[in-house]
Amino acid sequence: MTSSLTSGAAAPIRLLVVDDHTLFRRGLIALLAADARFAVVAEAGDAGEAQRHAQALQPDLILLDNHLPGVHGVDALRGLKEAAPKARVLMLTVSEDERDLAAALRNGAQGYLLKTIDSEALAASIVRSMRGESVVSPEMTAKLVAAFQSLNTPPAAPAQAPEAPADPIVTLSPREREILRHIARGASNKEIARALEIAETTVKIHVQHILRKLNLSSRVQAAVYATERGVN
Repeated sequence: MTSSLTSGAAAPIRLLVVDDHTLFRRGLIALLAADARFAVVAEAGDAGEAQRHAQALQPDLILLDNHLPGVHGVDALRGLKEAAPKARVLMLTVSEDERDLAAALRNGAQGYLLKTIDSEALAASIVRSMRGESVVSPEMTAKLVAAFQSLNTPPAAPAQAPEAPADPIVTLSPREREILRHIARGASNKEIARALEIAETTVKIHVQHILRKLNLSSRVQAAVYATERGVN
């Protein structure tokens, strides 16, 4: 990121950084602090803490992760917008799910960025957002059309009585079904990560996706659900 300011430049953009992964959050803050266009006024690791900081400090822009303890960032958006009505919100996430993109736009986000973004592009996106532009990572551009269609297209009236909905387990990916099997056996995220040779953070994200797709609220419910359907 650039750290120079031109003569007579405006005051720095006041930022609130919200991410539950301390190492990533601190690294991001260090990058932003090196750019004189920005001033990080607070950081938070969960939605509740973020809302308190937003209300007390009224930041110009909030960088918001989607995977937070207890609540998804897209679901925390409305509370943050109520706490700081003038603040712009940019999602900064690993999720490439178009449903998350649609929910973020529906709930008031000004942009949706993936964590693979480089520092210069992130800085430019923050500045563009403050100018009133909407910013979306290039990888999500194709999904943006589908997201807007889901926002703007009213559901068609059924011509006949709808069929019984399919079991949502069919929406799980092969990896998610594999993780669900481990959950049914009582394995922790750390044990699952070791068994599948993947990062524990990745397991956590998969578990959140599984619970959302199955409309469940806990691992215990997921284990019961899997056992009833013979997923073990």
